[in-house]
Formats: sequence, structure tokens, C-alpha cells
Amino acid sequence: MSLRKFIAIVALINALVATYLHLWKIGLAGSLACGGTGGCEYIQGSRYGWFLGVDVALIGAVGYTLIFVVATVGSLTQFEDEAWPARALQLLVFPAFLFTLRLKYAEFIILKGFCPWCAVSAVSITVLTALMFVEWKRVTAAPSPAP
Repeated sequence: MSLRKFIAIVALINALVATYLHLWKIGLAGSLACGGTGGCEYIQGSRYGWFLGVDVALIGAVGYTLIFVVATVGSLTQFEDEAWPARALQLLVFPAFLFTLRLKYAEFIILKGFCPWCAVSAVSITVLTALMFVEWKRVTAAPSPAP
């Protein structure tokens, strides 16, 4: 499996999780499955669950969907060695990583809470950030001379 396909799968899973959290927040998903800690409701309902009036889970759903689409298109045979999908993924993943740092700071330090679903997203975006460095190095490496 190519790195971009792996990125697409991780992004798809996280897009589904973020969509679930958004649907819960707007009252369309019933109760929130959170492992009994109650932290999800607390974190999601806090002022940090919103950014500029937009639900953070919705921002995540849209962002992860865009990452999924770019990684999927970038996995097509004609684009697998092109640099533009890696650059587009960087433009999506790196700001998301910085945004996640802000959210984790608010969750742990300010709110002193814990949301397992948010942790899944934080770990995933961190992994995607590391993978973007590897992918960029792959597509920008000088081609080996022909034997």
C-alpha cells in the first residue's frame, strides 16, 4: 500500500469520527459514546468546541474529507510520483496539526478534561504530519541515475 493510500484511509476514518461528533452536537446522533468518562460532552460543549462560530467537529470533518480526496487522487497511477499532491496535503495537514495543538492545550491545560474521540484525531493528525515529511522527501528526492 502506498503512503498516500494509507493517508487516505486515516483521513476517511477521522472524517467519519468528526462527522459523528458534529451530528451529535447538532442533535442528530443521539447520545455520545465516550467510554463513560463524560469528557466528550464537556469538551465538545465548551467554548473551545467552536472556532469563529463554527463547530470544531465540522471543521475537522471538512478538513479530513479534503485530505482524503487529495490523498486518493494523488494515489492514482498518473499522479503517484507527482509533487503537487504532497504539497496540497502539506497545506491541509500542517495547519490542522497546529490547530490541534491549540485544541489539545485547551482540553488538557485550560479545561482539564479528556475526550477520547479528540485524542484519536490528535494522534491521527500527528501521524499524518510525520507522514507528510516522509512523502515530501520521497517526491522531491533526486531520481537515481539510470544504470
